[in-house]
Amino acid sequence: MRGLIKPFRVTSGRRFQLEDFSPDDTGGIESKDDAAKLLARGVESLCEQQEKLYAQGTWAILLIFQAMDAAGKDSTIKHVMSGINPQGCQVSSFKAPSAEELAHDFLWRTTLRLPERGHIGVFNRSYYEEVLVVRVHPEILGAQRLPEKVVSKRIWQERFEDIAGFERHLQRSGIAVLKFFLHVSKDEQKKRFLERLDTPSKNWKFSLGDVRERGLWREYMNAYEDMIRHTATPDAPWFVVPADHKWFARLVVSAAIVDTMKKLDLRFPTVDGKQKKTLKAAEAALRRKGA
Repeated sequence: MRGLIKPFRVTSGRRFQLEDFSPDDTGGIESKDDAAKLLARGVESLCEQQEKLYAQGTWAILLIFQAMDAAGKDSTIKHVMSGINPQGCQVSSFKAPSAEELAHDFLWRTTLRLPERGHIGVFNRSYYEEVLVVRVHPEILGAQRLPEKVVSKRIWQERFEDIAGFERHLQRSGIAVLKFFLHVSKDEQKKRFLERLDTPSKNWKFSLGDVRERGLWREYMNAYEDMIRHTATPDAPWFVVPADHKWFARLVVSAAIVDTMKKLDLRFPTVDGKQKKTLKAAEAALRRKGA
């Protein structure tokens, strides 16, 4: 599966161009059924790795999902994480910041939701909104009550530097960071928006704001490209996941997570000689008649 994810893994943004990645790529996989079989194996492997992660209790995993509306973040999280123990996983969604959150630095609210050791944390949107939506709508900066002195012409570059430093700190603290940009085409987004309007059970997912943001597509693509270019590193890579076919996007995400966890060499804790004696004594007591 490592060969599947390699074309979409970005560890250096020096030559990164979003146009080099096609939203309708399927990595040579010809059918949805083939992908479903591979995904089932991936989910099973992820479940096995999560058990070791939880038992070992040293590493944590942070999965960050960013995308345009209707790219499939929710369904990808739902399908990929379907087989894991919910005790060891926490999903956090970040929408417009509250008054309390605006009174702190832009990393504050996400820092509160970081996974503890042995756990998987999933961010449905994240601190990257600060170099995406806020960049496309710079008037939002006014609501953040920042001192005029710090709102310089280099503010986006400075935020990239802050994010890169923060993710380096997370890695050094034992939190493996994986970042997924679900790359959907404008045509596919339109198709999914119309499906939401045509399907009563999906009407609630649609808002007029989605259409307004769609009108800023080029501005968002430029922001995403610059974001990945400045924050892709070997320790916190971006995966530019083709998302026009949801079944393929889920497969790539699953494979990337499993590959990363296997590299951590997760193991179940072993017991020493003294503990083994204690366990044997406990077993003998349980096997005694009348125990």
